[in-house]
Amino acid sequence: MGTPTTKTPAFLLFPWGLFSIAMVLILNLTLNDSWFNKNWSWIALVLIIPAAILENFKVGYSTMRIMFMKVVYSLLSFLLAGMAFGSAITGYHIETFQKIAGVKTITLPWYVILALGVLLLIQVAQLFSMLKAVKREFMQMDPDQ
Repeated sequence: MGTPTTKTPAFLLFPWGLFSIAMVLILNLTLNDSWFNKNWSWIALVLIIPAAILENFKVGYSTMRIMFMKVVYSLLSFLLAGMAFGSAITGYHIETFQKIAGVKTITLPWYVILALGVLLLIQVAQLFSMLKAVKREFMQMDPDQ
């Protein structure tokens, strides 16, 4: 008989960090500025805490599929956040230095930048935890140890 195969739980494969970053950016772009300014802490709390907890569950599962998907989703998270930061900096440059009015750009208030920074730090911490798990797994397979 072969080794039993277990199916990876779906919540381990879902990109919680990338989802939270996308939701923060989508809510920032679509909601009214005055409403979002008053309720940003609750929105960030609802998006950051579950992302941190659910991403932390992935560290205990050291299958190569989960680790590979985690790396891909982290890279996409950094790409999405980098594009948002780049667009915000471009909009600031156009308004401040080129003095062109009427150009639609992304504006990132300080609380959105803070939420994105915290989510990206969570991604970095999870990547280092994954690397540690991979090292531990490879050390167990080393016959010299």
